[in-house]
Amino acid sequence: MSDVVIDIEGCAGVITLNRPQALNALTYEMCLEIDAALREWRDDPEIALVIVEGEGERAFCAGGDIAEMYRSGKAGDYDYGRRFWHDEYRMNALFGDYPKPIVSWLHGFVMGGGVGVGCHGSHRLVTESSQIAMPECGIGLIPDVGGSYLLSKAPGHLGEYLGLTGARMGPADAILAGFADRFVPADRWQILRDSLVDSGDVDVIDEVAEDPPEGRYQAVLPQIDSAFSKGDLSAIATALEIDGSDFAMAALAAMMRNAPLSMAATLELLNEVRGGDGLRDALAMEYRFTYRAMEEADFLEGIRAQIIDKDRDPHWRHAGEDVPEEEVDAMLAPLGEAELTFEEE
Repeated sequence: MSDVVIDIEGCAGVITLNRPQALNALTYEMCLEIDAALREWRDDPEIALVIVEGEGERAFCAGGDIAEMYRSGKAGDYDYGRRFWHDEYRMNALFGDYPKPIVSWLHGFVMGGGVGVGCHGSHRLVTESSQIAMPECGIGLIPDVGGSYLLSKAPGHLGEYLGLTGARMGPADAILAGFADRFVPADRWQILRDSLVDSGDVDVIDEVAEDPPEGRYQAVLPQIDSAFSKGDLSAIATALEIDGSDFAMAALAAMMRNAPLSMAATLELLNEVRGGDGLRDALAMEYRFTYRAMEEADFLEGIRAQIIDKDRDPHWRHAGEDVPEEEVDAMLAPLGEAELTFEEE
């Protein structure tokens, strides 16, 4: 069985991520297959909408399959990772401006690469088990796959909080932050799916969607804004220490585990994306960092500590919150001929 099942059911093109044993983590080949399907269905008059779902009960998609990136990067070959990110981001962009409705069923874990597949379509559905996050700063990367675009649009400075801490969002919080649209109880998904396949009409979502259970972040938005509106990591850390609440201390502890260069670049990236021109512009800026991430940042060390050795003891390039501004600028500088573009190939 393929790692991603591409099928047509009734009026719908259906993409099923099919690696439940790996929490449906995206491989490079899966990205290419999804990209090809979206392009094929885009102009097919028989396809009214697209459904994206994940096999198994635990996850829609918990991220990208980065083991091969680590192996090739440690061998001094950075081209595989750059090609993966290049083509993945182009696939992410297709979701963002697709001319037909895309309904994504965001059950279980939705992280990193899963956000890129599930959170840029037109109808993003969460359920009781949904846990959405952008934890890239914990592996020496930045919120990518268009995550910076979503974070930049979150209310106040919630995006900075989510990006720097990697905190998870339940269903209500995902809707609040702009990563999802509607809450559908899990026991209604199959009925809804059948209706979508039969009718090709996304209005049937209104018949089963309801208000989500109360989330965590609405009540603490003032605290988040107070601390995460500061202009740099050191000021944010100081503000959290002054706050001193359990919430603030948990946020500070999460930041202390993450790569300082990644967090500093995330702050700058969100500022730039807010002044940018939409999802594609954000993806192009993210690619500047990821293109350099293996060679000039903490990505390989982050993967070693979290995924390979699992010692949870990464040795980052910087200690504390002091990251030279010129290093951040260098990581986000234009790539010249290597710049990510979105022309049809």
